[in-house]
Amino acid sequence: MSVGNRIYLKRAMPSQQLLDGFAGIPAANIADTMGRSCAMHPRIKLMSGAKGVLVGPALTVKARAGDNLFIHQALDMALPGDIIVVSNDEDDTRALMGEVMFTYAQYQRKLGGLILDGAIRDMDAVRDMELPIYATGYTPGGPHKEGPGEINVPIACGGISVNPGDIIVADADGIIVIPLKDAPEILEAAKKFHEQDAAKVEAAKNGTSKRGWVMKKLEEKGTEIIDSAYGE
Repeated sequence: MSVGNRIYLKRAMPSQQLLDGFAGIPAANIADTMGRSCAMHPRIKLMSGAKGVLVGPALTVKARAGDNLFIHQALDMALPGDIIVVSNDEDDTRALMGEVMFTYAQYQRKLGGLILDGAIRDMDAVRDMELPIYATGYTPGGPHKEGPGEINVPIACGGISVNPGDIIVADADGIIVIPLKDAPEILEAAKKFHEQDAAKVEAAKNGTSKRGWVMKKLEEKGTEIIDSAYGE
């Protein structure tokens, strides 16, 4: 086995029922049930015109910095609804993908989305695409196609560990990663949190929010409250 230059054709996969359960729940609400430690770095941003919540299984790619040979192979392996997640040694000096690859991903492979810890190009076209495309930025400089790389192995993307088959949830706020083995438990917690959050939004709107906790917290921290203006 050649570590660093290998492709696994199979991966553990979540059920469609599990994926459907996360659909419509904002990434932030799910993240708040996971210790707030599951979000990718905000350097990876939504670049396309996609809207709503993206949910799907991760197809992981470990690419060499500025090289997209293994990303091309991942496109040809991907199933409809898959989210290709790419580790790129955090390099952003070369665009890993552009309009041709994105068009193939959307119309021929019917991907759920793409998440790249690196740059892309052809932004005039990307901005109008419905395919969710997340990247760190853009540059006209193109990639190499030499490898080596790996597919369907554990990677780090945006500072977060991603295993093949993990559930990706992404929206306008950014991206979170749900470990596959923990997903059923997280889903139940996220549903309850989402309902509670909706109630808080309504309370903020109609003036029934309970704000006493703020002063209580300040008192616990020993904050001095001074009934005068600074400098008097």
